Amino acid sequence: MSLVSEFLGQLTLNFGGSDEEKSPTVRPAEDFDADKDAARIETAIKTKGVDEQTIIDILTRRSYSQRRDIAFAYERRTKKDMISALKGALKGPLESVILGLMKSTAQFDASELKNSMKGLGTDEVTLIELVCSRSNSEMQEIKKVYKEMHKKELESDVSSDTSGDFRKLLVALVKGNRAEPSGVVDYEKIDQDARDLYDAGVKRKGTDVATWITIMTERSVPHLQKVFDRYKSYSPYDMKESIKKEVKGDMENAFLTLVQCIENKPLYFASRLNDSMQSKGAKDKLLTRIMVSRCEVDLLKIRTEFKKQYSKSLYQTISEHTKGDYQRVMLCLCGGDD
Repeated sequence: MSLVSEFLGQLTLNFGGSDEEKSPTVRPAEDFDADKDAARIETAIKTKGVDEQTIIDILTRRSYSQRRDIAFAYERRTKKDMISALKGALKGPLESVILGLMKSTAQFDASELKNSMKGLGTDEVTLIELVCSRSNSEMQEIKKVYKEMHKKELESDVSSDTSGDFRKLLVALVKGNRAEPSGVVDYEKIDQDARDLYDAGVKRKGTDVATWITIMTERSVPHLQKVFDRYKSYSPYDMKESIKKEVKGDMENAFLTLVQCIENKPLYFASRLNDSMQSKGAKDKLLTRIMVSRCEVDLLKIRTEFKKQYSKSLYQTISEHTKGDYQRVMLCLCGGDD
């Protein structure tokens, strides 16, 4: 089975959940011609030394379904698999980005999740980022695709790779039992949840983590935003400060990520992007993962939050911390300066 069929043959075109308003930087191209694009990519791959610029310009300016059509047109035209051809022609971080773009958002997330649990030891930081930041509908789609790609249930892989309360929290999030937002504001329940969070943590000796997990993984996002606000009238610390006082290690990281995503998800991703470009150079894997996974979801909102938070545009920051073809592909996904 060709790689194209494997990655692209599924008609799972839900790009990340209808429960959140989209603000992508990568949109479908108008006047799209898959055959013309396939011919240009074929020439770019055959060019001596490879014409990376053409490959970047085409694939970062087409939506996932359009890239899929190009791959099918390429296969019809050359009798070769486009993903294999790109793999052979590109290398380094640019290859990772382009191959990432040849997957749907859910397929990309599913492969990143698999990689975080592969081999000896788990990459908890990546696992936390992916599981704690995805919405219900994104998670349902990821689970479906994960099973298609890896012939295993995501929930059982997460469960066998983690332990204790950390496992309970992640498994609860993977199950996707979070209530959907409703038009009704239940002030009594907001107050009760805020008090329960306080009673289960700061108020007592030791932490009743099970109560925290239930409330934070089952209530809707708008409800929890109000709960965290109300929480301050019971506790001398806000929710994030309380987490830092009550739990440590992976649990602390996971709960903090969850609260940040509930309060302001684009800001959470903006801070992760900032983390990826703190030192000289960039943490390619982290930068790639966020740019590829969010470019057709909410990268425009992330850009806005980034500028607000760091008084510098994401575009400018990427320019300073990357170089060459990798810089070009990242700036194209970024989609403009602010």
